[in-house]
Amino acid sequence: MNEVSRRQFLGHGAAAAGALVIGFNPATRAWTTLSQPAGPLAPGFPTFDGALRTDGSARQAAADDFGHIVHRLPLAVLFPASTEDVVKLVRFARDHRIRVAGRGQGHSTYGQPQVDAGVVIDLSTLGAVHEVEPEGARLDGGATWRTLLEAALAHGLTPPTLTDYLDLSIGGTLSVGGIGGACFRHGAQVDNVLELEVVTGEGRRVTCSPSHETRLFEAVLAGLGQCALITSATVRLRRAPAMVRLFDLLYDDLQTYAGDARTVVRDGRFDTVQGLVVPGTRPGAPRWRFQLEATASFTPPAAPDSNALLAGLRDDRSEAVLSDVSYFDYANRLAPGVAALMALGLWSLPHPWFDVWVPDRAAETYAGEVLAGLTEADTGGGPILLYPTRTAPFTRPLLRLPAGELAWQFDILRTALPTSPAPELMVRDNRRLFEAVRDLGGYRYPVGAIPFSQSDWVQHFGPAWVALTEAKRRYDPADILTPGQGVFP
Repeated sequence: MNEVSRRQFLGHGAAAAGALVIGFNPATRAWTTLSQPAGPLAPGFPTFDGALRTDGSARQAAADDFGHIVHRLPLAVLFPASTEDVVKLVRFARDHRIRVAGRGQGHSTYGQPQVDAGVVIDLSTLGAVHEVEPEGARLDGGATWRTLLEAALAHGLTPPTLTDYLDLSIGGTLSVGGIGGACFRHGAQVDNVLELEVVTGEGRRVTCSPSHETRLFEAVLAGLGQCALITSATVRLRRAPAMVRLFDLLYDDLQTYAGDARTVVRDGRFDTVQGLVVPGTRPGAPRWRFQLEATASFTPPAAPDSNALLAGLRDDRSEAVLSDVSYFDYANRLAPGVAALMALGLWSLPHPWFDVWVPDRAAETYAGEVLAGLTEADTGGGPILLYPTRTAPFTRPLLRLPAGELAWQFDILRTALPTSPAPELMVRDNRRLFEAVRDLGGYRYPVGAIPFSQSDWVQHFGPAWVALTEAKRRYDPADILTPGQGVFP
């Protein structure tokens, strides 16, 4: 029987110590813990610097995510204290055909970071920033973008593209794409990775980059965790501005808004561009209005020329709001709202999110038809995002976007309130809306709650499917990694 390390007891306390795993019974496919009598154990069970636990609290937490819709109960949860812990667990799981899912912040909405009767590796325990240099920062895959941004800003630097919500893990967003308002300039977060350290499904610890182990590098970025788990990443940095001027511009009709959004994305007058669909609240306003949210960076005493930036735009200028805020406060702008949602208990409600890319040629038609049939009850008051981005900066083959110069991000970030349709009805509606955009040449952005079969994934990845399948066979031949996405059922 292997010893349980002293760090396991010190790190997790006596209450959880009895649930620490000390072996695996291959006959019953059950874990043996300190509180259970030992049976015939598989040889070679590893010791960990961290802890492998089977207690109910750890398993129940890993059987949930931000969606609160799908619940798959693992048999154990690993809290690694080192990358070597991840290597040991994956190798043992490979040998015994135990399925494994990596979990960062668990912010997906349809069971993506979960695994039924397998092991979840909670990578949030690996969350350090190791180096910050002008060219890039090296940090653990379980670190959050907030942690990186705070460390980078201390050196006057920032990642080129930030997600709107900073409390997402590096490994999590790099597994799906990582998008935000600067994508039209700098691409997605996966387009700004210099190097990765990963643990493949074979249990190999590999460093890969655009010039070394290239096939693995391309299979991991936006690869939905199918071939390897990201334990460390080196991401590109750029000089950070001190301030941004935020332009909030309102429109009564979709066509005018869409035209202006295309203009500012193409001519590059702003540093970030996003857009929202918001309820019309003033008398005589349409049910839905459109808000263009754009920023211009500056460092005082210099300041943006607001008149030049607004020239030619057709918003309702009487309702335009301009404000100057620090760069960090802008990047962190969602934090107060999230805190309020948590205080009200809304953060823990189901979130059947709908996230897709719409071809530019169909943007107004598709979005207009969806919005015509959508009510605030259908969204639960959650935000609706609708804005274009240039596709040229997107270079990773597994992050799928529609063909054309521009593509539109369209997200209905639903919350299932007690007064809203049931979560399963929202999910069913998501599938209907997805099929419509798919038939127009659109794609899913795979963080939302849309039921997907393997044939859907084959269609989704298109010409990249063969390369992904070959990578799966090469790097995860036992097919143990990240079953929650349903890519290789």
